[in-house]
Amino acid sequence: MIYKNLTTFVHSTFRLIIMENETTGKITQKPKTLREFFTSRVFWKPFIGTILGGLAGFLYYYFIGCKSGTCAITSNPFNSIIMGSLMGFFMTFGSDSKN
Repeated sequence: MIYKNLTTFVHSTFRLIIMENETTGKITQKPKTLREFFTSRVFWKPFIGTILGGLAGFLYYYFIGCKSGTCAITSNPFNSIIMGSLMGFFMTFGSDSKN
């Protein structure tokens, strides 16, 4: 039963993606092999955004961060790096506009 629900979900998701591409007129080309994936912008753009976001999060902790320990994000370097990485990822993921 779970398998049928999962395949139904996957098929409906792909139908929505195809319908969205037809309405916007945007053609998205997905990499076919792992080599193409790791050499494409689909991989590198979010990867570099995540790394730079983590670096920015650490620098924010180091120079501006909360020293008293009352701030949930900036009192711990790991939390700052994680939040910065997430922000960098979400800022770069899916924003591939070719105008």
